[in-house]
Amino acid sequence: MDFTSKTEPDIAYHILTRMGDAMFYKDLIMQVIEKKNKPVQSLPAAISEVYTFINMDSRFCHVGNGMWKLREWIPQDAKAAASTSAPKTAGKAKA
Repeated sequence: MDFTSKTEPDIAYHILTRMGDAMFYKDLIMQVIEKKNKPVQSLPAAISEVYTFINMDSRFCHVGNGMWKLREWIPQDAKAAASTSAPKTAGKAKA
């Protein structure tokens, strides 16, 4: 498959789908960079850029200890529980 025209998040989605399980962020990102086959001036900058793309894409979910998985793999009841248990501190000013 030719990944050169795909976005980094699309490549990461493909990798996770094929893997079928959560992956450590650096392993996932290195595979994305490898599959994208794009020249890299600075590896740390490339890792940071891909990490940002994945972090901003709602298809992905950080599950702790640097592990990422697809949000669609999380059961609906777990998603609902996580969203209702989040602390509500927005808009509160301390005196």
